[in-house]
Parts: sequence; C-alpha cells; structure tokens
Amino acid sequence: MQGRPTVRVNPMLIGRSVSPVRVEKLQGGGHHSTPHRNPGSPSMGQDATPPAAQPPITLYTSAICGYCVAAKTFLRSRGLSWDEVRVDLDPAEREAMVARSRRSTVPQIFVGDVHVGGYDDMMALHRAGKFDELLR
Repeated sequence: MQGRPTVRVNPMLIGRSVSPVRVEKLQGGGHHSTPHRNPGSPSMGQDATPPAAQPPITLYTSAICGYCVAAKTFLRSRGLSWDEVRVDLDPAEREAMVARSRRSTVPQIFVGDVHVGGYDDMMALHRAGKFDELLR
C-alpha cells in the first residue's frame, strides 16, 4: 500500500512483553553509567546495599539496541541489579569497553571481573546452567 511508512520490528521482541526502554538524558561530564535497582530494592538515596551473594554486573549498552533490551529484561526477570554504561553517549566509555572486552559490539556483559560476552553468550551460559555459578 503506497503512502504508508514501513515499520521494522526487532524479531527478538516479537511475542515478548517488553516494557518501553526509558532513555535518560545524562547531563554534564564524567562517567556515563546508570545504576539499575529492582523496584523492590531501596532507592539510591537510602542505604542501598547490593545483595552480598551477587557480584557486580556491568552492562555496556547503547540506546537503540534490541540485544541490550533483551539482556536487561533477562536480568530483571532474575531479580538481579546491574550498572549500565552507555557507550553511545561517551566515546571514552566505548574505548574502555573495547579495551576491557576486546569487542566493539553491544551489549558487553561482565559479572564481577568475568567477561560473559554479549546477550547470546549470556543466554548460552544460562541454558548450560553456568550463569548462576558466576553469580555466587
């Protein structure tokens, strides 16, 4: 049909109930990372302490990335918290990600100092039962 715009849909999101991604505009200079807290956890202004058993999870992401959304959705479904570093907002953060992971694509996921890889790598670990081992 002429006159109608073509809409592209990320095939990863078909059949999933994914809430819209809230993109926060980070102002000022410095480190562009956004800590994520679960809805039931204390707010950032309170004494927010991560669970003792969970090592820190770091996600290097960009705003328009279906795999980044899928990775965050998976972690959220597991009740995990993470620090998000937006590499599309700061070229220095992208360089740091590449130096740390030796990869230039997003997402890049770290559990503590262990480089998990991207979304597909994380899901392969999960299916093999090895992702939970990293969280201990």
